[in-house]
Amino acid sequence: MPPLKLTLVVAVALVDQDNRILLAQRPEGKQLAGLWEFPGGKVEPGERPEETLIRELHEELGITVKEPCLAPLTFASHAYENFHLLMPLYVCRRWDGFVQPREGQALKWVKPQELRSYPMPPADEPLIPFLLDLLA
Repeated sequence: MPPLKLTLVVAVALVDQDNRILLAQRPEGKQLAGLWEFPGGKVEPGERPEETLIRELHEELGITVKEPCLAPLTFASHAYENFHLLMPLYVCRRWDGFVQPREGQALKWVKPQELRSYPMPPADEPLIPFLLDLLA
């Protein structure tokens, strides 16, 4: 069996003033459509994870995030059928602008204890206990 290609994806738990976390639903036509995930995206060549988050959050949600507002929390390492995903998870409590869906995705602000009620990709689910510990 050949080794799986390693894919680096970065995600963020945006936390509002009410301690709710933003989830985005993967739109129809994308892999894992309908599942809820933490916003973020694939790290492009030559890009640092923080730069990726700043870019993706602006493209996907219309908000501006400054690098010092991104705090690393944990990571997920998950083998999918065709690739292995490594996904650092950051926490962000400060941004400029108003969160709005810019790529046809549904958005939902969720209390930490409600996270398990939303079907998520397998790589996202192990991140929930870290967020529960942080925000409890």
